[in-house]
Amino acid sequence: MNRPTEESAPAYIDTSKASIARVYDYAIGGKDNYEIDREIVELVRKLAPEASQAALDNRAFLIRVARYLATRTPITQFLDCGSGLPTAENTHQVVQRLRPEAKVVYVDNDPTVIAHGQALLEDSERTIFSSADIRKPDAVLGDPATAAFLDLDQPVALFHVSTLHHFADSDEPARVMAEYIDRLPVGSAVVIAHFFDPENEDTALARRLEEILSRSPMGSGYFRTLAQLESFFAGLEMLEPGIVPCYRWWPDGPQLDPEQPMQRCVAGGVGFKR
Repeated sequence: MNRPTEESAPAYIDTSKASIARVYDYAIGGKDNYEIDREIVELVRKLAPEASQAALDNRAFLIRVARYLATRTPITQFLDCGSGLPTAENTHQVVQRLRPEAKVVYVDNDPTVIAHGQALLEDSERTIFSSADIRKPDAVLGDPATAAFLDLDQPVALFHVSTLHHFADSDEPARVMAEYIDRLPVGSAVVIAHFFDPENEDTALARRLEEILSRSPMGSGYFRTLAQLESFFAGLEMLEPGIVPCYRWWPDGPQLDPEQPMQRCVAGGVGFKR
């Protein structure tokens, strides 16, 4: 697999700093990453060799949720915050295969993601890209392109998959989510996946990984408790089974391989605004 080199990187990409999107890209087997990004994943793998499986579980969770919302609810508008680099089975591909009329807005301000995302969507009339800051709900929902493309008086599926665990406590992720939820119309869905501290025998692993990520060039990766994750869904009606490790959220089949501790340290859920 050919990877881009630091020497060949476009001028708008700073290869001296890790990119959250490129780190995730490497973790799930992508090729749009640089040495600084790969170093972080390899650091995590030393402590938790199954880290890549947890990343794949996270991606599979997003796909299953997108499929559920497209087939089991009337929602046809999707707002994917922190969408990351394109992979196989992107949100728009999942939902538009099932509901061709569905509209999807991807939101990410990483320069690498913007370049790849815009290229990917050149031929898609029902999918657009926004470079708004996902930490600012007013900027995301008030982006003129998004506001013109989506009917924000009608239900929207808001995805924050693997984003909030890069918000420090000082960024008040619960407050940010409350602002999003307040602005969403009734009938909307909120999807969150997040690094998880189960407050049991896996806590030591969660906290060690948090320390590694916080000291790495990426600089963030917070493992939060169930109570903290529940606060991000405040006021919503949770879809069963609630907030659970991502691989346990309505899996497509049985877990054939032994359960790994790192898999239990990434959790997700779906809530509805009633």
